[in-house]
Amino acid sequence: MSKRFVKRGRILSFLFVFLFFILSSCNIHIEKEHRFEKTQKLAAEIAETYANVLGIDSLQYALMYQNEVVTQGTKERNVEDEISEINDLTIFGIGSVSKMFTAVSVMLLVDQGKINLDEPVTTYVTDFVMEDPRYQEITVRMLLNHSSGIMGSTFANAMLLGETSTYHHDYFLEMLSHQGLKANPGEFSVYCNDGFSLAEMVVERVSGLTLTDFIAENIAEPLGLNYTFTPQRDFDRTKMAKTYVGGEVTPTDSINLIGTGGIYSTALDLCKLGQAFMNNPKSYQAQNFLSNEAKVAMQAQEYLKGIWPEQTDSIFSYGLGWDSVDLYPFNRYGIKGIAKGGDTYLFHSSFIVLPEENLTFAVTMSGGNSTIGEIMGIAVLQQALLDLKRIEEIIPLEAIDAGLTPIPSEDLVSFSGFYIDNMNIKQIDIEANGNLTITILADELITENYQYYSSGEFINESKTKAISFVTEANNQTYLRMVQTIALPGIANVKITSYDSVKITPSDLPEEIQQTWELRSGKYYLLSEGNKSQAFFEFVSVMLNLKTFAELTGYFSTYCIEDLFTATQTAQIPVMNGRDSGQLKFFIEDGHEYLNYVGWTFISEKDISNLLAGQDINLTIDQKGYSMWFKVTPENVGKTITVDLPESGAFAIYDNTSCLFYSTISGNQPVVLPENGKIVFISDVPGTIFTYSLE
Repeated sequence: MSKRFVKRGRILSFLFVFLFFILSSCNIHIEKEHRFEKTQKLAAEIAETYANVLGIDSLQYALMYQNEVVTQGTKERNVEDEISEINDLTIFGIGSVSKMFTAVSVMLLVDQGKINLDEPVTTYVTDFVMEDPRYQEITVRMLLNHSSGIMGSTFANAMLLGETSTYHHDYFLEMLSHQGLKANPGEFSVYCNDGFSLAEMVVERVSGLTLTDFIAENIAEPLGLNYTFTPQRDFDRTKMAKTYVGGEVTPTDSINLIGTGGIYSTALDLCKLGQAFMNNPKSYQAQNFLSNEAKVAMQAQEYLKGIWPEQTDSIFSYGLGWDSVDLYPFNRYGIKGIAKGGDTYLFHSSFIVLPEENLTFAVTMSGGNSTIGEIMGIAVLQQALLDLKRIEEIIPLEAIDAGLTPIPSEDLVSFSGFYIDNMNIKQIDIEANGNLTITILADELITENYQYYSSGEFINESKTKAISFVTEANNQTYLRMVQTIALPGIANVKITSYDSVKITPSDLPEEIQQTWELRSGKYYLLSEGNKSQAFFEFVSVMLNLKTFAELTGYFSTYCIEDLFTATQTAQIPVMNGRDSGQLKFFIEDGHEYLNYVGWTFISEKDISNLLAGQDINLTIDQKGYSMWFKVTPENVGKTITVDLPESGAFAIYDNTSCLFYSTISGNQPVVLPENGKIVFISDVPGTIFTYSLE
């Protein structure tokens, strides 16, 4: 046999093998495309609905199976106005999904033997102190499972537009040093942003790197997350999705709370991160990224270590970093589901991993909220499980139906009274015939009606909420609520929580009660800079605080302690006890001010009327406080023109919302509204504003 023939035979054999490999790969690809055809169609339909029915400005989604992209896509609203044109590489803010990067950073250091989860935080951050000595009992684990007892969210000068800053990071420990705790460390888990800002400090002190650099070197680079950044990183910000307020494009969103909610990423990068949590990752980058011990620890049922409502189904069941480690409805299929959601003023995201199934989904959005993102993920993942024949059918939404209505016992009637969470005071009245009414005490009373059923629950008319009463080991009586939130034709989520806790009026000395009664009213924010996101959200710049004749001892949801201090003392696991705070009044330069979690406010009673005229000058004082003015009836309808200094901005409000914010809209003449307020914003002492009003 000639050598030429042998060589030709080898070439033909090689070509045959190569052709077989190519054809096989094509067949596998076609098979996968066909296998997930329904999943791909559903994801695209939901994206269309979210953009053009729910009005989300833009969204980006991705689904991966065994480290391969099953489907990904983007969608923007179909409108004539300028809406961000996005693609699969467009970068979004991911809000609190950033906490997963912080948790992973801690666990990488645990794997290296540099951090012990059950060691006190003070071991690693030696200058961490708080007013309450119990802070010394807070462990690293408690930061990640939300059980530290820290009040909640200290966001002063952290959420900006078009500007990065390290102010929050630089002064965070100082701000914490003036705070107490709302519970014994480890007693129960309630969502806590500040725990992750403190965890950021732990990572930095142990590693010697900023969290930004640690993530870049130890997470983004090893996992190939090429489009994951923080505000402290240099990258092309024109690649970010646009965000909108009142239909206007805002400057670049900048959340300078890196460990809590400041990271930017893409849906696909989040799915790549998701590979690191798989039981058996198909991604070679993820295979040795986290130890099995670290993955198991992060997915453990941390929420059950303290007080927690009895639950079957919920989207809240904390692990280390995760919002849920027993995610509904996957728990109903016997499938492990873990999830994290994130929300800022402008961006929203949801991230779900099924570690046993090698499936992960992520959606990032400009507009919307993380709950509807999670609903999209649940729907898409259920369809993927159907396509993979891992489940036989999708569990239908179950309306709450507990049978016939009996008469409740006298014991249940005794649960009538006042209940509180960190947002509202509720008066609950239970009648002998089984009717229950919840009245939210506010300027306009809000009522909800429930009827008693044989399950021992009170259920609302739409059968979307069921409530019962539980007295826990801490002798607190809680209103337990099971709530269903559904998007018809898509999917639903269930939330089981302790909604509120029972309280009783308390007697105060007459002088103290009268002092707080005189303080009832609205308070306006003074201490943020001209790039702050707070000023386009009326609820962020205004606190409406009051006493109640029927509930002495409270100033809104704050328990009065003395002449100058009131504190949110409600100890509520899960979510409704989050973001606790303390009101501290103080007198300076003859004026009374309010300090609240790092912010300073002034009473509406101390706000002057806006003067009309030409070329009126205003100067920011040495405290760096912004200046508020009331719009008088004679000035309604007049136009104000402001000569803005470089470090300044101004905003205008009516009774309920922000009508104009120059940081977003640019400097332009504005017509003043009825019952309006105007604020000249700067935190730089000596800044001069000049305005004309005619």
